[in-house]
Amino acid sequence: MVFAMQGLSCLHENSSTTALSHFAVLNTLQHNCGMQCRPAMDAYRRQLLYRHAQSISGCARRKRVVQALDKLQCTRHTRTLCHAQAIAAEPTVTGQPQQEATPIPGSKQSLAQSSAYPFEQLEAKWQSYWCKHKTFKTPGIQELDKTKPKFYALDMFPYPSGSGLHVGHPEGYTATDIMARYKRMTGHNVLHPMGWDAFGLPAETYAIQTGTHPADTTSKNIDRFRQQLQALGFSYDWDRELATTDPDFYKWTQWIFIQLFNKGLAYQAEVPVNWCPALGTVLANEEIIDGKSERGDHPVERMPMKQWMLRITKYADRLLEDLDEVDWSDSIKDMQRNWIGRSQGAQVSFRIQAGEGATVASDAELEVYTTRPDTLFGVTYMVVAPEHPLLAQITTPGQQAEVDAYVQKAGGMSDLERTELQKSKTGIFTGSYALNPVNQEAVPVWVADYVLGSYGSGAIMAVPAHDSRDYEFAQEFGLPVRQVVQSLSPDQDLPYTGEGVAMNSCSESGEIHLDGLPQQEAQQQMLAWLQQTGRGRQQEAKAVQEDELPLTLPSTQDFKPSGRPESPLAKITDWVQTTDPATGGPARRETCTMPQWAGSCWYYLRFIDPSNSQRMLDAEAEKYWMPVDLYVGGAEHAVLHLLYARFWHKVLYDLGMVSHKEPFQRLVSQGMILGELEYVVMPQPDGSYSQDGQGQGTPVRLDPAEVERKGDRLVWSKHPEVQITAQKHKMSKSRGNVVNPDDVVYRYGADSLRLYEMFLGPLQDTKVWSTNNIEGVHRFLARVYRLITEQPVTDSAPSQPQLRLLHATIKKVTEETSSMRFNTGIAAMMEFVNGAYKWEQRPRQALEQFVLLLAPYAPHLAEEMWQVLGHDRTLAYEPWPEHDEVLLVEDTVQLPIQVNGKLRATLELPKDVSKDDAVAAAQALPTMVKYLEGKDVKKIIFVPSKILNLVVK
Repeated sequence: MVFAMQGLSCLHENSSTTALSHFAVLNTLQHNCGMQCRPAMDAYRRQLLYRHAQSISGCARRKRVVQALDKLQCTRHTRTLCHAQAIAAEPTVTGQPQQEATPIPGSKQSLAQSSAYPFEQLEAKWQSYWCKHKTFKTPGIQELDKTKPKFYALDMFPYPSGSGLHVGHPEGYTATDIMARYKRMTGHNVLHPMGWDAFGLPAETYAIQTGTHPADTTSKNIDRFRQQLQALGFSYDWDRELATTDPDFYKWTQWIFIQLFNKGLAYQAEVPVNWCPALGTVLANEEIIDGKSERGDHPVERMPMKQWMLRITKYADRLLEDLDEVDWSDSIKDMQRNWIGRSQGAQVSFRIQAGEGATVASDAELEVYTTRPDTLFGVTYMVVAPEHPLLAQITTPGQQAEVDAYVQKAGGMSDLERTELQKSKTGIFTGSYALNPVNQEAVPVWVADYVLGSYGSGAIMAVPAHDSRDYEFAQEFGLPVRQVVQSLSPDQDLPYTGEGVAMNSCSESGEIHLDGLPQQEAQQQMLAWLQQTGRGRQQEAKAVQEDELPLTLPSTQDFKPSGRPESPLAKITDWVQTTDPATGGPARRETCTMPQWAGSCWYYLRFIDPSNSQRMLDAEAEKYWMPVDLYVGGAEHAVLHLLYARFWHKVLYDLGMVSHKEPFQRLVSQGMILGELEYVVMPQPDGSYSQDGQGQGTPVRLDPAEVERKGDRLVWSKHPEVQITAQKHKMSKSRGNVVNPDDVVYRYGADSLRLYEMFLGPLQDTKVWSTNNIEGVHRFLARVYRLITEQPVTDSAPSQPQLRLLHATIKKVTEETSSMRFNTGIAAMMEFVNGAYKWEQRPRQALEQFVLLLAPYAPHLAEEMWQVLGHDRTLAYEPWPEHDEVLLVEDTVQLPIQVNGKLRATLELPKDVSKDDAVAAAQALPTMVKYLEGKDVKKIIFVPSKILNLVVK
């Protein structure tokens, strides 16, 4: 293979060449190979740095190593590790690095001459090969063999934060990569792209703190993420890479928004929002914890603001019904169903009866939307949200102080916190009442935080007998409960929320009589009555013309927030003030920006045709590749991202832009990887520590070396009477338990990290990280390396036992891989290696098939072993092994041989061996002579395929 790695051979052959002179060679190779191969070159350059650290001394050693590593953007932890190694190492020969035994990368026996597992060189070599030869490039639709089945594997693309990847990221990415590699080998056309969800608040916040332009930090972060992903050997088609911040991408995001606007699905409304003055932006509910911003822990206020909204409810029925067409978990589907809901009801007006001193107008009304108009006779109170525009007017002077304090407290909570079902119900009486339109009963009006100003009208009619939240509130504050729906089954407790017949639902005038009617009929009669009795313009916004897209963001150095609830764009007056092309008159650009996730609503489509400047995507390519066959990402995106992506997709379907109703056919949510177990002891008030692990003080963390196991308890080694508790926590900077994958790759290799994360447990489960346990996986890969390289491989045909083990492994790994049960697939490969080490001869045919099974999981090692076995091209597109059921049938058994009930030997015999033949074979064993010589066999107990027991005397 004519490749850059041939150039690297000189670095190993010439022992007199210093490590620093190697860099000149590497720079030349990188120039010849192109910048895309830089990650692999950097990996090898790092190895040279660590070697070079052994050949210089003192401050010079530290300074030069640090400077070089800084240029390679190494992590602080790795840099510190290098300091320690450089300072501690005392070279035996100053000025010359020791010659390494690593053979020439690129030759067929490139790395096989060493008994060690040289993962650093091996992984750098194959990453460079894949990069140079564009091994995983997916042809365009015109060049594609469309007779082959397709497989579109997609990760939820990451936000490129400044902190880079942590070990939780590669879990999902490894899963999709295994499936992509597996499908290539099963004859599929595979689309496996990667890009960057690059707009976002973190970049803006960092820019404000440092004065660095967000575009600069985002570009640097993307480079960092790309380098990390390439170092893990993922088989992405990097020619399809995209970022939501690219004008060529957001041109079409803007185009889609215009279609939403033109269809009446995008509109402006004044709604309560979460405003964070310190960050100068509006936050989503998911970005708030305990009334403060998740990022920076800044106070958040609730305030009304004009916002662009999307009428997703117009698609509610289709969003619900089409969930039946996709392969998603029931839990994710339920989360979507609960969020979407489906309602048919009425808007009902309640005339306000002002309390003493309230300033509300005499004709003021509270409007509520109800899906159960048949329960209007059961209304016993009303509740308005703390943000309701009429709250200040309906509050009486006597209640003012309590209401104001309550509103202020509620303003520090997100919508998610306020609607938490387990949360205790709180509220304050406003002092005013509202008149029920069906019976003119005056019911008290309360303010409570479980009603949201951003949902519906911001007011509800409370029917505590038939709504669990209303019932809890009524019980808390002693409000009446009136049953108006009779359960179909006797002895039904309240609140009753099921089907039934109306009761206590007649007006005194006789206009309304619902008693005895089934629920649906009662609803229709009440709706008709409300409609019959009648109880139940701003400046036009214009869309930018499509031929003006993309509307590019202006370049500015003033990106700090103004302190007002508006985008920094509003300060760029020469961009904001423009001309209406239709009238020629003055116009003002909208400065509200779409949320970060707008790009993620459709990016999966752009990957199909990322370079098309004329259309969003090619219709033929879309028809072939869609829907996405496998979509992997965290369950935290189950509602917001997935719901809006489905909504946008259905709009595009109606526009004829896509040919499938649903974007993601199969969805898999990987489980969270928690930080290392933390071992703590609980202090007591007297300064001692709890002996049962219980206590109310702040837990004291111990070093794992201080932990001992005593029976089923963990105890402190220096105080064995003190019980230790093992705690699990999410990885976070504040806890100091974030694991950087760069450090793991440096110490164990990318294949070890990939394999370990898949071996931790089922993909969807929550797992606990353990750096110590990764050593077991690393040892397994080293055993695979030695299995194929430590002794000659034979060209003889495998024996029947060897074929049986091989084909059992093929069957198991195929089943587990196709079902994404990767941990058990890996276990099957480990069993094969254990068995193969017992073989006296190691047939090439069997080892080749095993290497192909390993390839999706540990691709670097598999590629190298494939080459060692005599192949001169990548195995990425080799056919996946197929098992033969006939070879799985065992025709021999291991028969235990007992003498007087004690096991003395084990014989491998044909499964249908006769009693006489089994006895003869046992008596012929040399090891049986001492047990049988000079003794008579009195009785023979023979159970076919189970046991042979000779009773002697």
